Amino acid sequence: MSKLRYALLAVTCAAALAAAATLAFATSAASGGPRHHHGPPVSKDVRHMLNDVSSHNIQRTIEKLASFGTRHTLSSQTDPNRGIGAATQWVYEQLQATAATSGGRMTVEKQTFVQPAGTRIPVPTQITNVIATLHGSQPESASRMYVISGHLDSRVTDVLNGTSDAPGADDDASGVAAVLELARVMATHKFDATIVYAVFSGEEQGTFGSINYAGRLKAAGANVAGMFSNDIIGNTLGQNGVRDRHNLRVFAEGPSPQETPQQAATRRTMGGENDSPPRELARFVREAAQAAVPKMNVWIIYRRDRFLRGTDDGPFLDQGYPGLRMTEPNEDYRHEHQDVRDENGVEFGDRLKFVDFDYVADVAQVNLAALAGLADGPAAPSGVKVEAGTLTVDTSLEWQPNTEPDLAGYEIVYRETNMPYWQHTIPVGNVTSFTVKGITKDNFLFGVRAVDTDGNRSVVTFPVPK
Repeated sequence: MSKLRYALLAVTCAAALAAAATLAFATSAASGGPRHHHGPPVSKDVRHMLNDVSSHNIQRTIEKLASFGTRHTLSSQTDPNRGIGAATQWVYEQLQATAATSGGRMTVEKQTFVQPAGTRIPVPTQITNVIATLHGSQPESASRMYVISGHLDSRVTDVLNGTSDAPGADDDASGVAAVLELARVMATHKFDATIVYAVFSGEEQGTFGSINYAGRLKAAGANVAGMFSNDIIGNTLGQNGVRDRHNLRVFAEGPSPQETPQQAATRRTMGGENDSPPRELARFVREAAQAAVPKMNVWIIYRRDRFLRGTDDGPFLDQGYPGLRMTEPNEDYRHEHQDVRDENGVEFGDRLKFVDFDYVADVAQVNLAALAGLADGPAAPSGVKVEAGTLTVDTSLEWQPNTEPDLAGYEIVYRETNMPYWQHTIPVGNVTSFTVKGITKDNFLFGVRAVDTDGNRSVVTFPVPK
């Protein structure tokens, strides 16, 4: 084929494709949508907070936590300079100082309990969580809660060794440093909903601190709309030799462990295996990061956690709360759960030198963007149902009205069944039902989210059949 004929053919094909696209858009617009979603807005306030996140502060926190020698759950509770007791008191004092800047909106407490003897606890042992709560300012939203956590305790090879040096720089001083830094940055700002900055203990012995706290919340009927566990978020050079400063793994569980047989049957009918509340929450985090921290890619992993591992989102998931585990993309197991030593020229142990403080700050920014969007945005719509009792080429959805005074309306989102992220958005106004004409639920997955007057969007709610 000559270059001229090839060029003419290319132009003809391009024109045909453009005409088809124009026709499709016109047809969609006539039926009220669809439109592509471009992510949540990033306000000046959020930009200010993102710019305030300091890798130098994070470095100082990690260095201080490592300086306690060991933070093992079985280490000293009374030594003023070494062990879990000294580290807990220091974290408590840092959060108290942060709360003093909040205008009374943040409260800080130690939650102490005695863990009975068990597999990894040879004797009954005191465990203390430090909890800072930034109370929501909108009465209609203040009971809605988001939890971000890191765990304070550390360990070496022997999980019962509470005396050897266990600096725990990456696991998990990195997560605690991110939590403390976000508490500092966000304390002076107001949010509609409540944010909890949790520093758990007893994670390495069996997530005892988070089990206790999640159980308390469940017993109190708390509305935990999202939980982020930041555990091992500081190393960017994996044992596989790959240096990665731009990906953050976010582990998101599928069907709930509390799922009943009837709920499982409904899920199979809807094809909602990838639309559990944790996975909708993970999609929200990804969109928030794309808009606010574009250099970071949120890499969603469709699992609760890595093989043979778990952390503090687990107890929240077990209570029915949507939780996510955030961690670095490529781990180096020589620097986790290891005695500090040099062996045949290889350095073992969780040392400061292996932490990339700038990366921890970037991960903290991802958390901040998501938390700010969640806590300043509306609640996810409740009671979302799709009409499934009739054969129709349209898709009809309905939901319960939100109660926020600054609610602007709702959006219907949809995607192809084999796509991981929402592809299209239809703004439908402040209504509680809508029919999407000419697009069948047989071929697509649908969801509904709320939007406030500032453009903040909620997490998507996946429907059940009506």
